[in-house]
Amino acid sequence: MRQELERLLERSYSPYSNFKVAAMVTMKDGKNFYGVNIENASYGATVCAERVAIFNAILAGYKKGDFKRLVVMTPTDKYTFPCFICRQVICEFFDLDSELVLMNNIGERNYYMSDIITHLFSVEDLK
Repeated sequence: MRQELERLLERSYSPYSNFKVAAMVTMKDGKNFYGVNIENASYGATVCAERVAIFNAILAGYKKGDFKRLVVMTPTDKYTFPCFICRQVICEFFDLDSELVLMNNIGERNYYMSDIITHLFSVEDLK
């Protein structure tokens, strides 16, 4: 898994921040989907690696509740958590007991989505 994500970092399109991110989502049936961050000169049009990976799974036909794990890798010495836009998307598709793995140059740390998803806007707010 680490080697796959390290190779994937090379596909990151990050000419403005030079901050490469690779992500992988694992579905409950074991299938993996990948993403990298894709920046844009209009910063609001930038898409994070986590959302690219999630959207690739949705494109392949997976649905809310099918997601098991999200792995996020950055080539730094710091562990980088998903941004809040990504957390909103994560909240839509992952269960709170789903795994979150953060990887960097040093190693990896394991969390659950419940560790990072608190007080977000959800379908319950629409009722």
